[in-house]
Amino acid sequence: MKALRWHARRDLRIDDIDSRAPGAGEVRINVAWCGICGTDLHEYNAGPVIIPTEAPHPLTGETAPVVLGHELSGTIAEVGEGVTEWKVGDRVTVEPLLFNPDSPSSRQGDYHLCEDGGLIGISGIGGGFAEEVTLSEKLLHRLPDEVSLEQGALVEPVAVAVHAVRSSAFKPGDRVAIFGAGAIGLMLVETLKAAGAQDIYVVQRSEARRRKAEEMGAITIDPSAVDPVEKLIELTNGGVDVAFEVTGASRMLQASLSCTRSHGQTVVVSVWEEPATVQPNVLLLKERNVMGVFAYRNVFPTVISLMKRGFFKTEDFVTARIPLADAIEEGFERLNTDKTQVKVLVSPSLA
Repeated sequence: MKALRWHARRDLRIDDIDSRAPGAGEVRINVAWCGICGTDLHEYNAGPVIIPTEAPHPLTGETAPVVLGHELSGTIAEVGEGVTEWKVGDRVTVEPLLFNPDSPSSRQGDYHLCEDGGLIGISGIGGGFAEEVTLSEKLLHRLPDEVSLEQGALVEPVAVAVHAVRSSAFKPGDRVAIFGAGAIGLMLVETLKAAGAQDIYVVQRSEARRRKAEEMGAITIDPSAVDPVEKLIELTNGGVDVAFEVTGASRMLQASLSCTRSHGQTVVVSVWEEPATVQPNVLLLKERNVMGVFAYRNVFPTVISLMKRGFFKTEDFVTARIPLADAIEEGFERLNTDKTQVKVLVSPSLA
């Protein structure tokens, strides 16, 4: 079968690889859609960040090249021995986190923070940028009739936004700021709307992305035209309650720390390629606090339920649908240069 594999930094290839029959407790999935994630872009542009290249991953035993793709949906094509909860034809999305259930973090419920953790499509055992993928049935979540396969490929990134809001100090009626209007930033807008935010401010340089955030109900600020901290403090009479940093840019991190009210909170959501410099006095002098959030835990059912109720429509996030053969140029390269793109979905069945 055809699969998109990461070989090295800036070296992605469409390779011919063998498909794998499911073993005990596994299913083989015909991939319908797989989204290109910011993590995939980090690996393409600056990797290896997480991808194992020298020492095999402790859970998969694999090293590069690896099949990329962890935001996926599909239809079950075959079930392995002992699988009773799933049947051929079931529509599913995949929770791609790999973890050791006996690790210290997993034993206390934080399986997403597992010391040996990994991600399908990054750490090995296959990925969604392929015609098929064979996985443990434990990673699957059923898609109801009201949720399309395209939405199924959005469940994973939406879970990042839902987990960030759930983990934060946000309360209904709060005023919030989001720094960055990429896919996760826009999904935070939708999540915060569903959670009852009073005002949602989005700080974003790109005019196209600001327009998209405005269409979704946010108030936008162009940081190239005004000082975003001064503007947010002016608009809120003292600062927002919670700020979410989703840019991975040092200047915006400092701004996100500085724009909250006294005792306010900044939540760092983005993955960083380089160290960032901040002035700790912005925390000290207003008794602000900051936290980081990583991935998600136990939120896929909530995301699917929200989609069933009408939230997270594909038209709000999906800006391109491309075949697997075009994933490098029309997917990864396009996302690097075209800031009108939000979420690009790849399908092996498109011509």
